[in-house]
Amino acid sequence: MEILSWGELLANAQSEPTRRAREIALKLLKAGVEAADPKACVKSHVRLEGGKLKVGGEAFNLSKVKRIFVVGGGKASGAMAEALEEILGERIDGGIVNVPRGSSKRFKTGRIRINEAGHPIPDEQGVEGVRQMVKLLEEAGGEDLVFALISGGGSALMPLPAEGLTLADKQEATGLLLRSGAPIQAVNTVRKHLSAIKGGRMALKAYPARLIALIISDVVGDRLDHIASGPTVPDPTTYGEALEACRRYRVLDRLPTPVRRLLEDGGRGILEETPKPGNPAFTRTLNLLVGTNRKSCLAMVEEAGRLGVKGLFLTSTLEGEARHVGTVVASILQEAAGGGLGKKPLAIILGGETTVTVRGRGKGGRSQELALSSSKKLRGLEGVALAAMGSDGIDGFTDAAGAVVDGYTAERAERLGLDLDLMLDDNDSYHFFSKLGDLIFTGLTGTNVNDFIVLVAV
Repeated sequence: MEILSWGELLANAQSEPTRRAREIALKLLKAGVEAADPKACVKSHVRLEGGKLKVGGEAFNLSKVKRIFVVGGGKASGAMAEALEEILGERIDGGIVNVPRGSSKRFKTGRIRINEAGHPIPDEQGVEGVRQMVKLLEEAGGEDLVFALISGGGSALMPLPAEGLTLADKQEATGLLLRSGAPIQAVNTVRKHLSAIKGGRMALKAYPARLIALIISDVVGDRLDHIASGPTVPDPTTYGEALEACRRYRVLDRLPTPVRRLLEDGGRGILEETPKPGNPAFTRTLNLLVGTNRKSCLAMVEEAGRLGVKGLFLTSTLEGEARHVGTVVASILQEAAGGGLGKKPLAIILGGETTVTVRGRGKGGRSQELALSSSKKLRGLEGVALAAMGSDGIDGFTDAAGAVVDGYTAERAERLGLDLDLMLDDNDSYHFFSKLGDLIFTGLTGTNVNDFIVLVAV
């Protein structure tokens, strides 16, 4: 991964200690993203030895496999497909994976078709890609092997509306939920019940073929049933819980009528539930987690050691309202700056995914809003930096991955005539950092394992 704004981010430092803190933070972010490289994740878990394919702790005799198909979707699925082709080559009989629009040319595959689709709002190209996947799944028999390549973004990138719904219905419902401040788990609980492929239904369509799902997690806590809305795992959630999520986040009355009717019919038991544990399809399914936020956080700790910095990993399950989390992590960095957390230089690593309840009309993302909020408490501190970014290179509905702040950020903003509190209230973190030149730009990284926050005190 390359940080395209690297030079500007370092040039904006107002002192040498601050410049060093910024540089360390950026180097650690780079290491975190690279640890989630999808090709490396796949190749560390899948290998071919003679006529045997070893996946995780299981071995498959390929002489007994009639055909191999590949399906899937997500921000990392293109690179995962490329890695699988490098391992299996012409043994793959066909496949298709959905990737974010504008990214397909990055991947070189011959047996697996790379199909571009919309994210975070699903589109018709995504639907058509899933229809092609379903054709392969329904064609597969008991002697066939199917790989499902699943990663963050898969919920939007693998849309197939349930019977009675249109794509427009799903788009509107998804948009309402994303803007409501609902956590991704709640969003995905609803998505599963509006889909013909999520919530374990992909496994049903692949049965009786042997299904191997290689999964890169973008979900806090790495629950398989939440990653990409769990297309290959039993679904413990219900229509009733989907309804309750819509009520809790005040979108139920604004949902398209067909969506509300479907959820209510399901809640009354009129519709068949998503497949639960014990369904025979899951006896033929292997779900393997190959990349996580925690793995990346630990890689950042190792990189800190190589840089001569003490690395401290706090959590990979950080959640909460971005602006509130920003205040908390700034307090931690404030303590570190004063030497209260041990000898400096010190880098504190956190991972997870916060949320933003949109109340204003500005532009931004959760990492940028977290950083903006934290800058208030960091004011006046020397030799500190806080960097926050989405591992996929996209923060909210912006072209930035995140932002960097330090002890001079608030003062610099005042000199430019920026009202920090007003812009925070308007959810306008993007324009705040754009004017300061402190946005992190990476472009699409090709992976997604939640967000990273790095606190550095030198």
